[in-house]
Amino acid sequence: MRISQLSSAGPKADIDMTPMIDAVFLLLIFFMITTTLGRKESDLGITLPGMMDQGSALEMPDEQIIEVQARGEVVLNGKLFEGKEMPELVKTLTRYRLSSEAANNRPMITVQAEDGTSYDRVIDVLNACAGASITNVTFGAI
Repeated sequence: MRISQLSSAGPKADIDMTPMIDAVFLLLIFFMITTTLGRKESDLGITLPGMMDQGSALEMPDEQIIEVQARGEVVLNGKLFEGKEMPELVKTLTRYRLSSEAANNRPMITVQAEDGTSYDRVIDVLNACAGASITNVTFGAI
């Protein structure tokens, strides 16, 4: 594609736009290839509990509370867990699940996140729960 411009002082000057368009497309392709796509919360398949009538008192199962602090720290029973995968948290939650099942209780985890906490850290905790085969997870507020 050529764009011609008239100069009042002299002859026509031609500007070739093809190299600039090629460079823009190469940058576009580069950014599309190098972009990492994160999973959205809507893709996790979480179903929220509905309302139900309670006819009698229910026996509450043993529950563990995992705190996710605004600085990204994950705390369970006063112990700090670090890293993306948190293998120690998975081991601890697996031991908790096994002991709950041995006592005929359903293992229950409550995730409490402070205001301003990154959703990535909450998802890391949910991945640790999934790694320990714990499906009974609820959310609370600090």
